[in-house]
Amino acid sequence: MHVPEGVRLQKVLAGAGLGSRRACEQLIASGRVEVDGKVVRELGTRIDPKRSVVHVDGLRVQLDSSLVTLALNKPLGVVSTMHDPEGRPSLEQFVANRTERLFHVGRLDADSEGLILLTNDGELANRLAHPRYEVAKTYLVEVSGRVKPAHGKELLAGIELEDGPARLDSYRLVDQTPLAALIEVRLHEGRNRIVRRMFDAVGLPVTRLVRTQIGPIKLGDLRPGRTRVLGRTELGTLMKAVEL
Repeated sequence: MHVPEGVRLQKVLAGAGLGSRRACEQLIASGRVEVDGKVVRELGTRIDPKRSVVHVDGLRVQLDSSLVTLALNKPLGVVSTMHDPEGRPSLEQFVANRTERLFHVGRLDADSEGLILLTNDGELANRLAHPRYEVAKTYLVEVSGRVKPAHGKELLAGIELEDGPARLDSYRLVDQTPLAALIEVRLHEGRNRIVRRMFDAVGLPVTRLVRTQIGPIKLGDLRPGRTRVLGRTELGTLMKAVEL
């Protein structure tokens, strides 16, 4: 893994935001750094930042400073595309000040709100979209009507939709009134409007749908229409979720 003409590992780590060079030397000496799958303890090790895969404490470190991943809280009424030929509000308006060519990961229909990831990292985007990695997504669902325990059991057991069976990974009743309810659900499927269609199938029309989490990334207190760049640890946990 040593590349004689490469860059010292501690310098690469410091440049990636893991602390001072001295702090990064301590990370290396304590065996917390892996390069291309092997633990490195030698402080004189040089690597090629463009080709080497580096993990610290099991989390991937993004060495390419040109790659960025953003979290966006998509507002209601915005279509999940970077540009809409019909002139409808799209995602591009929220990143108009950025120079990167970003594309979105996954979709939310115009009637839904919440977390969408935007990135220029093609490998990360492809893995997040691939069914092999089954990245779970969490939603808050407002429905009209009285929710019964049987509804949750049915959605967890699986129901038949027109394009095949579907089931929730988790279901939690958050709050309820005689006329409506708020439910938190999680599932890893990404078929078109699947959450709405599942609730419709059990007789609970959805009145509001907000995605609050994608894998380990949470919407948190991000306001509608605002973005934030994923931090190093957040990005590392996201990459770990798709085995990068």
